[in-house]
Amino acid sequence: MAAKFQAHLPSFSIPTSKPKPHSHSLTISASNSKLPSIAGRKLRAAVIGGGPAGSSAAEALAAGGVETFLFERNPPSVAKPCGGAIPLCMLEEFDIPRHLIDRHVTRMRIFSPSNIAVDFGKTLKSHEFIAMLRREVLDSFLRSRAESAGATLLAGLVTGLDLPLSPHAPYTVHYTASNNFSRRSLAVDVVIGADGANSRVAKSIGAGDYTTAIAFQERIKLPDEKMKYYENLAEMYIGDDVSPDFYAWVFPKCDHVAVGTGTVRSKQDIKMYQRGIRERVKPKINGGKVVKVEAHPIPEHPRPVRVKGRVALVGDAAGYVTKCSGEGIYFAAKSGRVCGNAVVKASEGGERMIDECDLRREYLKVWDAEYVSTFRFLDLLQRVFYGSNASREALVELCGDEYVQRMTFESYLYKKLARGRVWDDAKLLMNSIGSLVRSKVVERHMEGLIL
Repeated sequence: MAAKFQAHLPSFSIPTSKPKPHSHSLTISASNSKLPSIAGRKLRAAVIGGGPAGSSAAEALAAGGVETFLFERNPPSVAKPCGGAIPLCMLEEFDIPRHLIDRHVTRMRIFSPSNIAVDFGKTLKSHEFIAMLRREVLDSFLRSRAESAGATLLAGLVTGLDLPLSPHAPYTVHYTASNNFSRRSLAVDVVIGADGANSRVAKSIGAGDYTTAIAFQERIKLPDEKMKYYENLAEMYIGDDVSPDFYAWVFPKCDHVAVGTGTVRSKQDIKMYQRGIRERVKPKINGGKVVKVEAHPIPEHPRPVRVKGRVALVGDAAGYVTKCSGEGIYFAAKSGRVCGNAVVKASEGGERMIDECDLRREYLKVWDAEYVSTFRFLDLLQRVFYGSNASREALVELCGDEYVQRMTFESYLYKKLARGRVWDDAKLLMNSIGSLVRSKVVERHMEGLIL
């Protein structure tokens, strides 16, 4: 939703010619900061990476009065390897136009290792759906909106970041311009790294390593009669044949389906698992033509360091992808916005210098308070249910329960851990244990403890 920015500094205002900022309400008030004012100019920020995280950060910064430069190396038409599912709440929260959506998924089907299928979506209300879109379409829209808010879009590959030699000295961003391959540099006060799992910004500040998965996906154009089957249906497949620690998918797009899988433990075997999912869905995709093959790293947990000095990491660069579901688009955009608003607030609309304490207080503290429990809960679910084919069978059995479906979709669609009823939660716990016992998961773990 569009939101109002209330400034209590006489020198700060947003030109009325600019569109309304698409961000949450933010009040900028005077502080007792001992950091120096910036004489004769605004705080200058570089956002590295023009995906959902970077574009959302750049939009919030520019709308809030910070001089903003958004770097993106790929032209708008370059496809992004991504399943492309976004939750319902993101459409309203980030004002995503409905015409960008390829498919309104109202039916989901999950297949166990033994190919038992459960329809997962019986509790969706009439207005609820999962939006499927192409990342290249979404990313281009969000970049354009950031530019309309006042950000300067720079097409080029960032090649290095020089750290300041004193507390208030600038960072220097080195990049190669896309139009003529000339090497250029830009001095800035603040850097936001939104440059993905292999972030150069993270490496520059010594943010530490983290475990990554690899996602592999083929875009397959199907004959019309077979595409009709996937009109509003998404499928998930689990089993050792498609991934040892994740799931495989068939997601519908505008005129094709995305068929893919991912893994952490056996990255070298990713093509074998892709053959596995193709075999599982063979009757449904026969006659289809592969139009694009994509692969991309996905972070498995947040980085050890997400803020250092006046540099902050957001999106995949920070490690904001959930376990179990592998979802990252919403959390990328949300983290970018939270971080951008944090810089605006701490700098009093771009009028003052900020420091690491400001970023930790206004960005990390806010983010962790809102989402750390969600990430931990989904990590636990993945550990319990994705470890073996037996536990995966138990997961699919549980997915047939309407209470499980309602709680899952409420949490996913609205990005809040759903509050259940005590009795139903107790019943769910017993059903979970029962499913694991029937699948002999509990028995196997108990034998391991005895041995």
